[in-house]
Amino acid sequence: MHIFGYRLNTVATFSVLLLGVLCAAASLLDGFDSSAVKAHAQVHKINRFRKQLSGNDEVHLTLNVSMDLQSLFTWNTKQVFVFVAAEYETTKNSVNQISLWDHIVLDKDQARFERQIINKYPLIDQGSNLRDKEVKIVLHWHVMPKTGRMASDKMVLSQFRLPNAYSQ
Repeated sequence: MHIFGYRLNTVATFSVLLLGVLCAAASLLDGFDSSAVKAHAQVHKINRFRKQLSGNDEVHLTLNVSMDLQSLFTWNTKQVFVFVAAEYETTKNSVNQISLWDHIVLDKDQARFERQIINKYPLIDQGSNLRDKEVKIVLHWHVMPKTGRMASDKMVLSQFRLPNAYSQ
């Protein structure tokens, strides 16, 4: 018959092949899952709107954020990276996107929350383009699976207009 090494090689090769097929099937089946994210955000207060010494506009905000990301979690979800961004247009750039707050959701129990948040990262524009500007608050999420490709999507939550004058 065959020696032990040949038998071990056959079992190991078959196991790796089976594992690869199962990972591919998991990735394909996860693509059929549909999610329904529910979220809402409103600007509670503009804490500071000023012109920096460098000439750039800077805004600090307080946001009321509520979101339900539980539908993003399946048996194949490792974690979800979520961030809130401010998007606006200027004459130089058609899309300006600035991350205001981010969070990593590790499991389904943490995927539903309602908070009042102060932006982690200031909204800074390269120039004096933010006065009287219409700004959209957009929620972005990236679903990181245990196996397969990463999925991402976004949702516009609200809009607000910045004041015409600076405040300290």
